[in-house]
Amino acid sequence: MLKLIYNVTVEPVDRPTIKDGMVLVRDGKILSVGQNVSAPEGTERIDGHGGILTPGLVDAHTHIGSCPEGMHYSMTDENEMTSPVTPQVRIIDSVYPFDRAFVEARSGGVTTVQTLPGSGNVIGGRGAVLKTVGTVVDQMAVKAESCMKAALGENPIGVYKERHAIPSTRMGNAAVMRTALQDAKNYMDGKKRNAAKEESDRDAWEVKLDMEELALVLERRINFSVHAHRADDICTAVRIAKEFDLKLTIEHCTEGHMIAPYLAACGVKAACGPALSTRTKPELDNQTWRNMSVLRDAGVHFCIITDHPVIPLYSLILNASLAANAGLTKAEALRAVTLSGAEHLDLQDRLGSITEGKDADLVLWNGDPLDSLSSVDFTMIGGEICYRRGDTNR
Repeated sequence: MLKLIYNVTVEPVDRPTIKDGMVLVRDGKILSVGQNVSAPEGTERIDGHGGILTPGLVDAHTHIGSCPEGMHYSMTDENEMTSPVTPQVRIIDSVYPFDRAFVEARSGGVTTVQTLPGSGNVIGGRGAVLKTVGTVVDQMAVKAESCMKAALGENPIGVYKERHAIPSTRMGNAAVMRTALQDAKNYMDGKKRNAAKEESDRDAWEVKLDMEELALVLERRINFSVHAHRADDICTAVRIAKEFDLKLTIEHCTEGHMIAPYLAACGVKAACGPALSTRTKPELDNQTWRNMSVLRDAGVHFCIITDHPVIPLYSLILNASLAANAGLTKAEALRAVTLSGAEHLDLQDRLGSITEGKDADLVLWNGDPLDSLSSVDFTMIGGEICYRRGDTNR
């Protein structure tokens, strides 16, 4: 069915603001955007009452669904901390679609999230990109298996040091990461050599799920997304990514502002946050809202994240507002929680801007989205309104 949203100011993100704008939606996709969009008879007309229409917000780093609020940490499902290397686990197998955070995310205009394994292991497993509406996780998935999550710094050290096992130091983290990647490379080389033999000479090949998953990283088919707050850990991730020619993203990048020109020269993508949190551990000593504007000035690609449930998903737009207060322009701040997040996930062809052909994930605000007094009038995902202001389930 055709739907026309009219009487709105459209903020496409990828091009200038459209006053007195209209957006035509069909079959879950954006069909047309402009000031004078024609719609045939029978089109459902949605009056925006002069509000501001933005793309749905994209949070590229969360733990939604596997770490529900209020659940005791021992019962959460985001960390398989039985070995420092677990690339074979997939977060989609831990996601609970009835986590109330999905409803609250929609109330804050968040329509797409990447949910990830935690950072208790050096290599923690595959993430998933989901829409924030649905009851069956497989139907919510944009990418059922996205990046390979990895971690450096305090988190894996804290888990394994008390067990008197590697990694117990930062150099141990790096050694574990290198060893896993080299093991996968050896596995791939052996598999290729075996496949090249005459059929009668081939060995029965034992498929190893952990090695197959890391092969995707080595073949640059998925991102290697490394949790790293401190500058030295960030540089270690870059060093290892260069050694193995990986598609790297830095998750958190708290001290990125201290080495911004280097990150720009290396072409690193950064998911920044959660800057709204307190400095709960030494790695956060140099946390600052200026991080994003310094990275921008250096030419580093970045997006803003909540790390939900560390910071609630519905506050993603507040994080963008505070980043704007610390040096980003409003346009840059909005981009950091829409199109830049989509680019971080390699999903810019589907998400992040109000552009013909993209998913009809749209948010109507009753004022400037970056004004904390503004709120969401409605959230649309895939062409269907799934939240309206005043809904009692928020």
